[in-house]
Amino acid sequence: MDELLAKATHGVDMDAPGAFFHVFFNLLNMVPWAAMFWWNLLFVAVGALLGWWRGRLLEGIAWAWVLGPFGWIVVLFRPQPKPAKEPPPLPR
Repeated sequence: MDELLAKATHGVDMDAPGAFFHVFFNLLNMVPWAAMFWWNLLFVAVGALLGWWRGRLLEGIAWAWVLGPFGWIVVLFRPQPKPAKEPPPLPR
């Protein structure tokens, strides 16, 4: 924990008015953004595949985008959409 705090507060004057934002941006710089992007892309691709399989492509993409792999569970356990009932054909 001390190492993380040292990295987050490196070069920050704690008495300065913008110290919070400086620490916040230091923490954001430690995040592996490239890996997170590719993992999220994988989650969305699998969500699209599951959504297509269940007949809800856009819903699968949206849930996977927002919740990641937990969105897959949402797509899998939601009930199937019921087909619209067509009226009987008109007599001739």
